[in-house]
Amino acid sequence: MAWKSNKIGFDDRALVIAGLTLFSFLVPIVFFGWRIGRPPYFGWTSYWPCLVTTSVIWLGCRAIMCWARTRYPLFRDVKKRLWVQMSVILGYVLLVNNVLGPVLFKNCENQMRGAGFRLTPGDIIIESNAASILLTVLVIAIYESIYFVNELRQSIEEKELLKRESLQAQLYALKTQVNPHFLFNNLNTLSAVIPDNPGAAIDFVQQLSKVYRHILEVRDEQSILLKEELEVLEAYAFLLKTRFGDNLDISIRVADELLQQRVVPLSLQILMENAIKHNIVSSAKPLRIDVYAGNEQLVVSNTLQKKHQLVESTGIGLDNIRNRYRLLGDKKVEVEEGPDSFTVRIPLIV
Repeated sequence: MAWKSNKIGFDDRALVIAGLTLFSFLVPIVFFGWRIGRPPYFGWTSYWPCLVTTSVIWLGCRAIMCWARTRYPLFRDVKKRLWVQMSVILGYVLLVNNVLGPVLFKNCENQMRGAGFRLTPGDIIIESNAASILLTVLVIAIYESIYFVNELRQSIEEKELLKRESLQAQLYALKTQVNPHFLFNNLNTLSAVIPDNPGAAIDFVQQLSKVYRHILEVRDEQSILLKEELEVLEAYAFLLKTRFGDNLDISIRVADELLQQRVVPLSLQILMENAIKHNIVSSAKPLRIDVYAGNEQLVVSNTLQKKHQLVESTGIGLDNIRNRYRLLGDKKVEVEEGPDSFTVRIPLIV
């Protein structure tokens, strides 16, 4: 017998042993009037027939529940399963009790009559069937309650797992989507720098390598040290400054005591890239990006000078950051758009 079956939902050996012991003790006392310390004396002759009958009923009902849950495994079939299960169990309990009971309780009946009991055979049948049905309903209620709680917990865990896998897949798709454009732009910048300043080209390649190495290293991380994220952001800012020159002004100011706190990886790079992507960067309209910390948040703010885009922004980068923070706690990403600036505040994770 599989005690730890997924159709039962838990290892019920302790429940079976305790239940059979307790019910076999209580049924003769509650339903048939046996007593401890006075006639008719409750003893082994009245205990073992009840123990055998209760065991056959309990284990049979358990097998019927496993069969019903296998036959009707889907949630939409729960009502049908319960009706079928209860009907089969009721028939089984009445059959066992009325076939096995008279055989096992014959000695008990003689002892009860000798002690002056006036229970007729009809009374005994009614009492025994009532006891069997009442205790069966109680046991089934316990099993079904535990089964539904386990099913609910499993459903929630599967939903959370699917959510995490979906977010990871979304993040990976975002990286692979952004990186080719990023690489193309930087290769164009590098080809322009090499003829005029080979030394600067070497620095550019080193910083570009640092950014890509970081992307590969943090691919499976949920959070990283702010110090590491800022070091790569400095390299990323160097690439952007080389590309846009004086048309782009980037300021990064974060106190040293905050560097051991954590953020979700690539969040700052994504926010800075969004600022470049959606705003005009030109000599007539230089773009300024400020990165600083305050109130347990890291703030990325840029001047607002939107491009006239034919296609609306999907917001996938910002949504991805929000969703990853949601998995790490109850702190939210705050977004504020004013007449002249666009500001995103991401929580610092202690």
